[in-house]
Amino acid sequence: MCGIVGYIGNSSAKPVLLNALSTLEYRGYDSCGIAVKNGSIAIHKDTVRVEVMQLTSPALDGTVGIGHTRWATHGEPSSINSHPHTDCTGKFAVVHNGIVSNFQKLRQQLTKEGHVFSSETDSEVIPHMIEKYYQGDIEEAVRAALDEIEGSYAIAVLTADENKLVAARKDSPLIIGVGDGEMFLASDVPAILDYTDRVIYLEDNDVVSVTKNAVRITQDGVDIDREEHRVLWNKEDVQIAGYDHYMIKEIHEQPRVIRDTIGDFLLSSDAAKDSGIEIGDDLSTLSIVACGTSYHAGLIGKYVIEELHGIPVRIDIASEFNHGRRTIRPSVAIAISQSGETADVLSALKRLREESVKTVAITNVPGSTISRVTDQAIYTKAGPEVSVAATKSYIAQLIALYQLALSLPGMNRGIKRSLISQLKQMPGKVEQILDGTCGIVSCAKFLSKHENVFFIGRGINYPIALEGALKLKEISYIHAEGYAAGELKHGSIALLQENTPVIAIVANDNTYDAMISNIKQAKARNAPVIAVASEDNEDIQAMVDYVIRVPRTGNMFSPVINAVALQLLAYHTAKFRECPIDFPRNLAKSVTVE
Repeated sequence: MCGIVGYIGNSSAKPVLLNALSTLEYRGYDSCGIAVKNGSIAIHKDTVRVEVMQLTSPALDGTVGIGHTRWATHGEPSSINSHPHTDCTGKFAVVHNGIVSNFQKLRQQLTKEGHVFSSETDSEVIPHMIEKYYQGDIEEAVRAALDEIEGSYAIAVLTADENKLVAARKDSPLIIGVGDGEMFLASDVPAILDYTDRVIYLEDNDVVSVTKNAVRITQDGVDIDREEHRVLWNKEDVQIAGYDHYMIKEIHEQPRVIRDTIGDFLLSSDAAKDSGIEIGDDLSTLSIVACGTSYHAGLIGKYVIEELHGIPVRIDIASEFNHGRRTIRPSVAIAISQSGETADVLSALKRLREESVKTVAITNVPGSTISRVTDQAIYTKAGPEVSVAATKSYIAQLIALYQLALSLPGMNRGIKRSLISQLKQMPGKVEQILDGTCGIVSCAKFLSKHENVFFIGRGINYPIALEGALKLKEISYIHAEGYAAGELKHGSIALLQENTPVIAIVANDNTYDAMISNIKQAKARNAPVIAVASEDNEDIQAMVDYVIRVPRTGNMFSPVINAVALQLLAYHTAKFRECPIDFPRNLAKSVTVE
């Protein structure tokens, strides 16, 4: 995820841009850069945090500029790969958030025409395309370039020839801040709140021309009116920040959530050091108690701990825990609750403490009841989650469970280093999904016309089938069931027919062949099949009706990637059905009654 800012006015652009960028670092912080116009365009960019650039950047005079803070997706973090990017002439500078899915084709075409590229990024094709079409009107050149660009984007464009900024968006947020004799561009509201509380939210396919006193918004060259809004909150308040719903905003916050949750442990130069999580010396048996989405996270935690350590892990639905006969007293119990106030989990903890079991909480809320009644609390760093359907808090729980598993003693250090390296890649992998949702939207449109759906998975992705089904029914009101794929034929296959879609999570692990067999069984009953499969799986398309492509990752971390894809599928399905996504009927964010 990347942050974009722009400024045009009477003040010096550099301090405004850097201050605005500092509020967007949750969107990425592996590099940053600014471009300021003063006759020509001067650029400074580096692989540093914004606070460092504020101290080390050279004097850049000018009252018009753009800035960017980056989390790498195409090309490693480096000064050359950092934004802003320019064309060969240096007359155009561009900052970009999103993915240009056809950049390789465009780059090859531009190279044949004499353009020379310096970075590994997809974004660099944009200024070259603009230069190609520029004939004295920057807006027309931007429109012509975007007509050939496929994918998602929010862009801000600075040109040496005209005293204006041009911006555009498609599937990535972008706003205009309206001041007195000055204007701002930004990816999110917090970036401009130090300067103005007047905001215009751009919509998909808007192209905007901004001078210090005026804003012109067009689509296909036709002027469009966008309402100006007054922001009634400050930086510290929960904000929807230009998204249609809190849920989609919170889905898009997940790269930041992963980075914050893994914290210094995984970002340390010593990738194999312990995290400081201590859950006791006696690890002969572990127990996990949770409800709903947190229970699904716990199922993955069980798989990971047993796979890496061979420690038996029992997992209980907390609402059933107090009603069953216990035959094994665990050495340690892990309770998972987003709010820290879940009544059923607290009741289970009470019983465990009465049995003198050591207890550990995984929660998102410091100071919550669960954090006070357990021996130790592990805090996820998802931040406030407004939408009732859990998204970023679920991903944060998964990351916390991975971190806990990596912290337990006895792991082979080489395996541990490898897994930590894979975990570090998760923010970028999730960002790829967020920036490439076209296939997911198409599947959601198809799915929205049905009333019954099956999700199937195997191994570590069986819990993702459960979670995907839960998300879909929570917010779209479609009846959905999650199954271990092998169980489908033990009864439920009787329900499969041409109006019952099956969503199959196809992992690149030892479950692959068995899952393909299950897909063929579903197709034999005329059920349409949507596969969630890695981007390099060339065989799956011929076997199914639709494919949701996800980045390839290590098997242990595939649930993170697949969960985000299914969150987006549920969201867009509910949107097509015009459901109240953030506040679905009969549900509350924190379940405080048994």
